[in-house]
Amino acid sequence: MPRTEHPWPSHTTVTVPWRSSVRGPRHDRETTSVVASVPPRIARLPWVPDADTAALLDRAAAALVALDEQDGDRLAVLGRLLDRTEAVSSSRIEDEHATLDDLARAVVGVRANRSATAMVRAGGAIETLVSSAASGTISERAVLAAHHRLLRDDPVDGPSAGRWRDVQNWIGGGATPRLARHVPPPPGLVPELMDDLFAFLARDDLHPIAQAAIAHAQFESIHPFTDGNGRIGRALIAAVLRRRGLARVVTAPVATALVAERDRYFWHLDRSRRGAVDEWVRDLAIAVGTVCDEATATALLLDEAAVAVPPLAPSADARASSWWPTRAHDAVARTLVDDPVVTEEHLEHLLGGDAVAIDAVTDDLCRIGALRSVTERRRRRAWLGVAAADAVTAFTDRVHDVVTHRANRVGW
Repeated sequence: MPRTEHPWPSHTTVTVPWRSSVRGPRHDRETTSVVASVPPRIARLPWVPDADTAALLDRAAAALVALDEQDGDRLAVLGRLLDRTEAVSSSRIEDEHATLDDLARAVVGVRANRSATAMVRAGGAIETLVSSAASGTISERAVLAAHHRLLRDDPVDGPSAGRWRDVQNWIGGGATPRLARHVPPPPGLVPELMDDLFAFLARDDLHPIAQAAIAHAQFESIHPFTDGNGRIGRALIAAVLRRRGLARVVTAPVATALVAERDRYFWHLDRSRRGAVDEWVRDLAIAVGTVCDEATATALLLDEAAVAVPPLAPSADARASSWWPTRAHDAVARTLVDDPVVTEEHLEHLLGGDAVAIDAVTDDLCRIGALRSVTERRRRRAWLGVAAADAVTAFTDRVHDVVTHRANRVGW
């Protein structure tokens, strides 16, 4: 039996002047105005779920709390892995594609893959925004700082990094907004709409996951930046869950589930502009529950992988190092399961700058298949921890399978 949607106001519209600045079809050149969409003010709007939705939200919240409260050792292994996964998945929603090898190279400044560089910046932006939410507020300053970190090095949008847009933007439709799927509000309305959204984010009377879902849809409708709106908007989901106390340490990689049904995710955002938010709230709750279940399985698999590492006989170079070899290998091995990306800079800090130890230990770990080199240069090198990298791939594949199976079962 279909559910009745909880009443939610639709967007209104406003006609704004427009003049194309690029050559194109005659209809585009002759367009003198476009109809922009203006989101409702939501700072004090009530939203009450039906009984089934409330139960679903509670189950998803309980799954996230349980994941966050795993014992410290396992959480340390999992936390950075989930951060990397979320940055990769959020970027893929924006059609940025790169392998983990590309991502590792981008971390140490190899710019061969533009998408990998974008993923590194996305990871930093997520970290900036989510960490600030631990203080109990999500502020304008924090959102602007996250956006600045995301786009400060972008050759096109760098000058606009960390500032609300002062131009009209649009989604889809090509070089002009005439055939756009969505034309956000005029730039003059952005500051007041964002103030209203920050007031909504300060509320504690809504379920945290519902608040995150509605806030995300509102943010995407406002589209307050010239670029990077999707990645900052999805970071906002994690920030809400952090502020409301569901996740004190981990960042639940919900983008991994969203990218598996990317068209449905965009469909939800379109429907929210027509006043339909309930189904999006339910889908986000399902996404949270799915990634938490699979993240717990990933933690168990990483534990097994750590136990299964074969005994290592340190090489002669390792034994000649000033570091006692077992201590050096153990220190680096712990790094491998904490983050799939291992950099020379981190190893220098970890091993006290002992270049002989770094070369010897990384060679040994590559020899047994625990580490894989992804750079060819002699300085500022990077490696991938094989177990952690495999865990990222397996986690993503499992989430994709769960989401697509559900989509096929319910006939999306």
